[in-house]
Amino acid sequence: MASRIDSGIKIGTLAAKTGVHFETIRYYQRLGLMPIPRRSHGSVRRYGEEAARRLRFIKRAQGLGFSLNEVKLLLDLSVGEHCVETRKFAEEKKLLVDAKIADLRAIQRALARMIRACRAGRKGSGCPIIQGLSQEQTTASRERA
Repeated sequence: MASRIDSGIKIGTLAAKTGVHFETIRYYQRLGLMPIPRRSHGSVRRYGEEAARRLRFIKRAQGLGFSLNEVKLLLDLSVGEHCVETRKFAEEKKLLVDAKIADLRAIQRALARMIRACRAGRKGSGCPIIQGLSQEQTTASRERA
């Protein structure tokens, strides 16, 4: 009968199954995001389904804008009953995302104004976009301040 470790998959198969490069998996292990499975009598390390679930969790959290340090915190919170702490953490992250969106909208408006000025400009009078970027403080900076 095969042991639980021997019945798992190798790191390359885990990488292919989850879409995470094997070097990234090793990096996550060094950071403590992924456990390092034991070797069975000098054989290769084998990973179970839990490793695949954990990698998917990490990638989904990153997709939502969580840093690897924040993902580590979320993984720590996932053990036990920490729903209130997790919700507060997610609410704080949402506030940061809202602020970034506001900054991006200000940048979008500033770029749109510079493009309109460029379209309305006359030949030989310089480029309004270059002039706008050369100013001491751009419109986008004023809007975000």
